[in-house]
Amino acid sequence: MAEGSETGRQSAGRASMSAPEAMGWFLREVLPLEAILMQYLRHNWRDKSDIEDLLHDVYVRVYEAALKQIPEKTKPFVFTTARNLLISRVRSQQIVPIEAVADLDALGMAIDTPGPDRNMIARDELRRLSDAINRLPPHCRDVVIMRRIQDLPRSEIAARLGLTEGTVSVYLTEGMYALADLLHSADPRSKP
Repeated sequence: MAEGSETGRQSAGRASMSAPEAMGWFLREVLPLEAILMQYLRHNWRDKSDIEDLLHDVYVRVYEAALKQIPEKTKPFVFTTARNLLISRVRSQQIVPIEAVADLDALGMAIDTPGPDRNMIARDELRRLSDAINRLPPHCRDVVIMRRIQDLPRSEIAARLGLTEGTVSVYLTEGMYALADLLHSADPRSKP
């Protein structure tokens, strides 16, 4: 009987922790993951100024959950929490990043839209944009993707492509004008 009650206490201890115990777990198990968690957040969130806030929000959610129950496996729990937070932010902002168009169905996330027609229109617009980007001349396409989608500074684009920053600016301007022409012409498929 004593053995059974010891096992029961260990299970109960795992289910509910005191604040100092949860903090100890957090410091031991969660904080060492900070570097890879920051890398994950930087890779998956476009606005780099939000990264510190996102990290803090992940920590708060993980710690509050630990007060109720310490997860069996810390790393998957922390990254699932981070993923869910990012999905929540995307939903609240009603913004779908261009990179997510191909993976939107794979995410399996429910998009809160008033109706299926709005969802279809938005996907069609994103596909048109993707098609238009793919139709740009290669030098313009590379610069537009790096600057407008990947949000790289012009100096880094210039270094990566072996160009001057002035040339990067010219290609970006040409690319944006060409995109506008492709997207706003009467028949977007009529231009080469």
